[in-house]
Amino acid sequence: MQPASKLIRPEDWDEASHVVSDVYFPHRLTPLNRSNARNTVAEAVELGPVKITHIGWGADVSIQSDHPGAYAINVPLSGHLESVTGTHEVSSVPGDGTICPPDTTTLITDWSKDCSIIGVRVDRDYLHREMARILARPGLRLPPQLDLTSENGASWLALVRSLLDQMLRSDGVYTNPLVAEQLSGAVTTALVLAAIPDDETAGAGTRPRIVKRVIDEIHADPARAWTAAEMAEIAGVGVRRLQEGFQEYVGVSPRDYLLDVRLERVHDDLLRADGSSTVAEVAMRWGFTHTGRFAAVYRRKYGVAPSEALRG
Repeated sequence: MQPASKLIRPEDWDEASHVVSDVYFPHRLTPLNRSNARNTVAEAVELGPVKITHIGWGADVSIQSDHPGAYAINVPLSGHLESVTGTHEVSSVPGDGTICPPDTTTLITDWSKDCSIIGVRVDRDYLHREMARILARPGLRLPPQLDLTSENGASWLALVRSLLDQMLRSDGVYTNPLVAEQLSGAVTTALVLAAIPDDETAGAGTRPRIVKRVIDEIHADPARAWTAAEMAEIAGVGVRRLQEGFQEYVGVSPRDYLLDVRLERVHDDLLRADGSSTVAEVAMRWGFTHTGRFAAVYRRKYGVAPSEALRG
């Protein structure tokens, strides 16, 4: 999961197209006027089934792609994109995202010279599986355009841009498969919640037994790399319904409940430690991968640093 190389000032359009195909999707490129390829920029980072890219051609171009095996979400940071997929014509500017379905021809008729995009590629089967788990409604599909001015849309874009920026500067902990799995799940869940309106995910209210089912699973394996989608799948409802059920019957979100259970397990182990374990080892045993954040939440709950509890 290394960042793809950044391409600046390629020799010609063939080279530029080849590199963009490698980091995003195979395509057919057509420059729309007499210009060179030297202002092309392409860079990408990968999180398993999710790839985040930054692409700009520095010229007016047209692109045709079938997006084999994956969805593309093209978000202009500047300029505009004019796209046609079947009977859908979509015009996107900053604040919008064009969603290109997999294995279907999309023609970007006008990618403007001043347009650079955040492009998010999500594996088709992975997204469909996650959508069914998150919404508890198999068969739903993403719309042709994403509203990034909404609260959920803006949050998703902020997450994606932050990950791209951080991973291009340093892979660090992102190369850890557990971290990559959590982040790809977070990006996909946030995308689905931003793209599918509330009225399409509405259903019967969450009952206490559904919440209890998730609580039992959390207590059985709190160290598991839990995602919101996995919890919702166990409950048999959508993510929103599960969150509402936890707030109603437990008073906290599922994620906060999981955090509290993990902290209790760590606290018990630290108090019983025989001196052969470190704080980091105990924390990671119960699912904490970021020791600095763990220490902060531990102190906030118990009033002492975890190292003090271990010494005590």
